Amino acid sequence: MDLNNIQHPSEIKHLTIDQLQELSQEVRNFLIENLSITGGHLGPNLGVVELTLALHHAFESPKDKFIFDVGHQSYVHKMLTGRINNFSTLRKYKGLCGFPKRNESEHDVWETGHSSTSLSAAMGMAIARDLKGEKHSVVPIIGDGALTGGMALEALNHIGHEKKDMIVILNDNEMSIAPNVGAVHNILGRLRSGQRYNWVKDELEVLLKKIPSVGGKIANTAERVKDSMKYLVVPGMFFEEMGFTYYGPVDGHDYEALFKSINYAKKTEGPIIIHVLTTKGKGYKPAESDKIGTWHGVGPYKIESGESTKGSSSGTAWSKVVSDSLIQLAENDPRIVAVTPAMTVGSKLEDFKKKFPDRLFDVGIAEQHATTVSGGLATQGMKPFLSIYSTFLQRGFDQVVHDVCRQNLNVMFGIDRAGLVGADGETHQGVFDISFMRHLPNMKIMMPKDAQECQHMIYTALKNDDGPMAIRYPRGNAPDQPVEGDFKPIKIGSWEVLRQGDDLVILTFGTTIDLALKAAEELNEDGISVKIVNARFIKPLDEAMLSVIIKEDLPILTIEEHALQGGFGSAVLEFLETEKLNFPYIHRMGLPDHFIEHGSVDELMEEVGLTVTEVKSKVKEIVPSKERRA
Repeated sequence: MDLNNIQHPSEIKHLTIDQLQELSQEVRNFLIENLSITGGHLGPNLGVVELTLALHHAFESPKDKFIFDVGHQSYVHKMLTGRINNFSTLRKYKGLCGFPKRNESEHDVWETGHSSTSLSAAMGMAIARDLKGEKHSVVPIIGDGALTGGMALEALNHIGHEKKDMIVILNDNEMSIAPNVGAVHNILGRLRSGQRYNWVKDELEVLLKKIPSVGGKIANTAERVKDSMKYLVVPGMFFEEMGFTYYGPVDGHDYEALFKSINYAKKTEGPIIIHVLTTKGKGYKPAESDKIGTWHGVGPYKIESGESTKGSSSGTAWSKVVSDSLIQLAENDPRIVAVTPAMTVGSKLEDFKKKFPDRLFDVGIAEQHATTVSGGLATQGMKPFLSIYSTFLQRGFDQVVHDVCRQNLNVMFGIDRAGLVGADGETHQGVFDISFMRHLPNMKIMMPKDAQECQHMIYTALKNDDGPMAIRYPRGNAPDQPVEGDFKPIKIGSWEVLRQGDDLVILTFGTTIDLALKAAEELNEDGISVKIVNARFIKPLDEAMLSVIIKEDLPILTIEEHALQGGFGSAVLEFLETEKLNFPYIHRMGLPDHFIEHGSVDELMEEVGLTVTEVKSKVKEIVPSKERRA
């Protein structure tokens, strides 16, 4: 079968195991070749080739519902559902999404970018199916890393209680983005080394019924006996105690084993877990041998060596600036500890872990727990730094409110990937954190313009004893190099003037400072003088400087790479209203009220109108209004 001609998964149903194995190799070759050009989540998808083909062979999508947790492993599914010819546009602007997308295909029944949602979504679909009297399978595919998430455990509890028909595929490759941690990981480790409990259990029942004379009597107790045997045959039967029938472990690259377990599951009532063992990156040596998550998601690379073909960029990664600063400060302050929800690699905390192995705590995919753990540390005089992506901090919002801000605890939030992140798209854009944190009592929020200011902000936050502080920093590299050991406190709530001007003042911070400065330079050539202020503290505002600007009677333009609703510009407007200041000459630029899809950051900034050209145009609209009222 020609892989490029597959338009519907039903087309592979007639294939034999030998033919499926040939197709598996074609799929792997396609992934390796195409992702070497576009980049993407290579390791997760190479690991689920046989599993995905087996599922589409055994079930009928879209009637049967496949829910891919996180979605990193959905590429093979996309290839089998009519999208293979669009893979050259993968994760590109207006191209194929790197995650399941409902408006892309009827086969994508649930959209995922954040971990651990698949089981809850599947339960909702199973309930709806039964209420409507429909007959189809609901099949969530969840990884062992995602199973550490609290939401997944909540769903297991509910599903096991309700006993809804559902076939859960536990894709166990011993890794998520990085090696997994925690008690659930240890349980799965014991299960991996266990025997295939279900087949032993069924064969035991048949054997007992065949015993002469006492067979009938024993048959009456066979069910209890075989259920008791699970404690002898497989250690730690966590899932069975949760109300699931457990099948496995199953070799996820063996079609015969996969089909056998799926057929068992189809005949079994209630919730079932098929524990499938796969190798992340299978079939491509650099990815298969990766033990730290380098090949989880990659940019373009050379197929022969695995070497990146992406040009090197100047500067130091923001997350590296943060991590290195933490290390320097932690050397002289034993109270400093780092907490991360399964993002040690992504947040570049590996060096901190090597230097202080007892002071970094990877809690797994558990953002709520990470937040409250940090709060608990703070109550005991420690200085916790919670390193967390902006998009994932959303999941710990209640804990930020209830457990940290309400108690005014000295937790430092390192909000990584703040702003537009590019190819990962709408599920990962870090553009809401100001809005959902700015209104919280006791919270302080800041964002640096360069590496040195970032160092000073981390120093300021860790020396702070007056409640929680958040430092936002984007994906990519910071302008300027940090100066080792050159730590200086910054007055909390203070702004700085970067450029003087007489016609208009731009208030901005972080990533959009360079944009404003470039626009001001070009506007100066047109005879318009623009003042630029680094509004590095988003909360509290520099009210003294704001009052001076208002007295100068200059129009104000706020610029932010963040949602306009509830953002920094809104904070400035609120200040004017609170101070009863009648100042109508304020304008805002930021992100519109819709989810922003994938593409390069430059393309997305163009789309939302945050460019030098658009800033100049906006200023030229504003400045004449000042001249008319003179």
